[in-house]
Amino acid sequence: MVEPQRIVIVGSGLAGASAAGALRERGYAGKIVMFGHEVHRPYELPALSKDVLLGDKDEPAWVHDPGFYRDNEIDFRPGTPITDLRPGDRTVVDSDGAVHSYDRLLLATGSRPRVLPGARGHVLRTWDDSLALRAELTEGKQVVIVGAGWIGCEVAAAARKHGAVVTVVDPVALPLQRVLGDEVGAVFRDLHADHGVHWRLGVGVEGFSDRGVVLRGDEELLADVLVLGVGATPRLELAEAAGLAIADGGVAVDATLRTSDPDVFAAGDIAAHDHPRYGHRVRVEHWANAKDQGTYVAGPLLGLDEPYQQSPYFFSDQYDLGMEYRGLADPERDELVVRGDLSKREFIAFWLRDGRLQAAMNVNSWDDGTALKALVDSHAAVTPEQLRTADLAALV
Repeated sequence: MVEPQRIVIVGSGLAGASAAGALRERGYAGKIVMFGHEVHRPYELPALSKDVLLGDKDEPAWVHDPGFYRDNEIDFRPGTPITDLRPGDRTVVDSDGAVHSYDRLLLATGSRPRVLPGARGHVLRTWDDSLALRAELTEGKQVVIVGAGWIGCEVAAAARKHGAVVTVVDPVALPLQRVLGDEVGAVFRDLHADHGVHWRLGVGVEGFSDRGVVLRGDEELLADVLVLGVGATPRLELAEAAGLAIADGGVAVDATLRTSDPDVFAAGDIAAHDHPRYGHRVRVEHWANAKDQGTYVAGPLLGLDEPYQQSPYFFSDQYDLGMEYRGLADPERDELVVRGDLSKREFIAFWLRDGRLQAAMNVNSWDDGTALKALVDSHAAVTPEQLRTADLAALV
């Protein structure tokens, strides 16, 4: 395959910026143009709901140093979103109406926070969002968080650190229930309750008033600060309008992240990846996926065809609990095996399906990360008793 002379990257988040850097690391000497809708240079998102929101840092982790893009001749255009993709003539149109050609294109447009009709609250997706929300999290403020997922839980922890009075509302029975199941979800429920969070679980939101949140049954929760943590929506508008194949909630890509157009690739939140390790499409909205796919896709953009096979990974820090999750479990189908003590919040949770390991989560337990990755990546054939008692490195 002939090496492209001009690569355009649409999106300046972690996936897009990682791809730009990896292209130069691979020795690519052609033209790279990267367009972003934010005015800031590329940064990583985890600190927005952790260190920045907690007040431990004022800035996120930057993907590259300030001079990186200039020094590496990457034409970075912040605050210049792409409004039209024309695969037929291999061009994109930016918000100023200028037309730009490409030989290969990477779509890395990320996601936007979901909003609820009638809600006038904070969302958390950008550095500016984090700073604006942090300014509101002060002593005694009544903070209502709609959504008991990862963002909702991390915002709750930060709000309590700042002395706010926190209530979290979600129609599910337990926080993180869909991802972790009942037993592990209960660990996070109790963690937050021990730190003074008020849960309103199993209760739906009927609407919003000038004073706060209206629950089903017309109960009103007063809110000085309203936070919406109800998930994110992938930015698919460009791909859809261009006629690219869409599947499983994202842009359909093959094992090498190539879309239905051979000159267009997609990475990060929007990519519904035909994952060779799982045998079906996987779309993941986590930091590691954006970073790893962005770094990886530099190869296929230059003509390599080794498939992307990384297992999903994410982490969270809430109060004194830290955790890492590897793999892809379905708590409704998979058998939960616990090594350690749930009540002490020092354990490893495993999810087994048909005798093979699907996922593992270590909580306040940091010695077995390498072994856990290897076991999850290989879908190791293991027994519950081995997972509870055996040397995990020896199981690899």
